[in-house]
Amino acid sequence: MEARLELARRYLHVFGTATPEAFAEWAGIGPAQGRAAFDALGATLSPVGTGGPTAAARLLPSGDTYYLLQGADRELLLPDADRRRALWTSRVWSGAGLARGEVVGTWRRAGAVVTVQSWRRLPRGHRAAVEAEAESLPLPDLAGQIHTRWER
Repeated sequence: MEARLELARRYLHVFGTATPEAFAEWAGIGPAQGRAAFDALGATLSPVGTGGPTAAARLLPSGDTYYLLQGADRELLLPDADRRRALWTSRVWSGAGLARGEVVGTWRRAGAVVTVQSWRRLPRGHRAAVEAEAESLPLPDLAGQIHTRWER
């Protein structure tokens, strides 16, 4: 049981908020064993926060642990099935575009062009924040300015 608790601790350390069922699926154990591990850890777990306001925009890279989820946990992040299919494709995943902490689309880069596919019309301030985030990407292989292209 101690090994399972340590595995659950490490899982939560990497993946953050998750359900016992998602942990069980990931660990290859039964749902009851996943719930038992989370119950046993209950007193040692503590809520976490960012300590400040949510960033106006973030462009998370493909495979970022924020959305490296499985099964029902994907529904927690994106209830809409079409949006889940757009983010978690059978091919190489796009990056996830966030505005005020909400996944609002996907993004990819080719050279100096960052293409953002927004799932809804974003207010001008959110668009400007996404463009500023794109321009701040640390791309050592790029000489020149990054340009943002919008798709819907």
